[in-house]
Amino acid sequence: MFGFGARLTCKKFMSKTLGLSGMGIGASFRRFATIDPKIMRNIGISAHIDSGKTTFTERVLFYTGRIAEIHEVRGSDNVGAYMDSMELEREKGITIQSAATHTVWKDHHVNIIDTPGHVDFTIEVERALRVLDGGVLLMCAASGVQPQTLTVDKQMKRYNVPRIIFINKLDRMGANPEVCIKQARDRLGINCAAVQLPIGVENGLKGIIDIVENKAYYYDGDNGETIRTEEVPSEFAKTTQEKKADLIAALAEVDEEIEEMFLMEEEPTIEKLKEAIRRCTINLSFCPVFMGSAYKNTGIQTALDGVIDYLPNPTEIENKGLDLTNNEEEIILETDPKKPFVGLAFKLEESKFGQLTYLRVYQGTAKRGTLLHNTSTGDKVKLSRMVRMHSNQMEDLTEAGPGDIFAMFGVN
Repeated sequence: MFGFGARLTCKKFMSKTLGLSGMGIGASFRRFATIDPKIMRNIGISAHIDSGKTTFTERVLFYTGRIAEIHEVRGSDNVGAYMDSMELEREKGITIQSAATHTVWKDHHVNIIDTPGHVDFTIEVERALRVLDGGVLLMCAASGVQPQTLTVDKQMKRYNVPRIIFINKLDRMGANPEVCIKQARDRLGINCAAVQLPIGVENGLKGIIDIVENKAYYYDGDNGETIRTEEVPSEFAKTTQEKKADLIAALAEVDEEIEEMFLMEEEPTIEKLKEAIRRCTINLSFCPVFMGSAYKNTGIQTALDGVIDYLPNPTEIENKGLDLTNNEEEIILETDPKKPFVGLAFKLEESKFGQLTYLRVYQGTAKRGTLLHNTSTGDKVKLSRMVRMHSNQMEDLTEAGPGDIFAMFGVN
């Protein structure tokens, strides 16, 4: 822990209305001094092994303009997925250490941590979840809830991480999203409902239906980069309405406003429905379910929209610390860049650049050249170099504000 004498203890969540800044960022990723926390998301991608976490992340980086080409895990081009930067990861086709990156989607800054699926490396997942504000829980459409799915779900609940579910691999033989949703309810104990429907499954997967907005999305182009919006096909119209009724009923169980409309037999507007989904997702009483196939480039952009629409920004989460100068009295950390700095070092990594310490800012601003107080050792640490990691590449920073994640050199 770094800061003015506070130790971070736990997370509690509270819901607030999202306020958007007018700041726009292009694909060049020009760095501003600090980022408004309200347009920031810190998310992790967790799942059982081989559910498609790294493939999903690869598509996210491509669609947000972070990388120019898509490469597959253990790809035939001998390149491998971008986030698997270790030689062993590329050789075995698995993720061993959590990898962090930063990207921009629709004027929102998104810090993404791709975590391992193997139980052997589950401590990497634990470290990442401590500092995340939201998560994406991937499930294989053919396999459903698997052993490590149970583990990462318990970890998310332990750290009170709101999440959306993404049912991946709808193109696989035996894919059945309905079974996945039922297993999430029964085995994970999650109050969840679909906000999307697939247009076909297995080899017949053609696109995705948005239940909330009643639209059909088709992903055209060589890599699904062009989204074509059309009316819901007539053969899916009845099913879409039925699933929307299921969604409203699931929300009515946990949200008073939707419950009142449900009892009055009123259908909520799109805006009211989205507000309720966001409200209930942040307070951990509901989980929206998205669908697609990362390998077939289907549904990733709309899942990114779901991250922005339904997962919290750093100002919507209450983080508490212990004041070491006042008998460890509990204090609430504020996402205020002018307050004394408090950050949590959550990951150490020996990279080709040297030893890196990953740090999440909770309060105040970290500026290059300033001294930080290490509350674990009592030492003063000079912040000589700040970087933002993109897999195994670096971008230099001059400062980082509340909610941001960066890496620093020179910490023992």
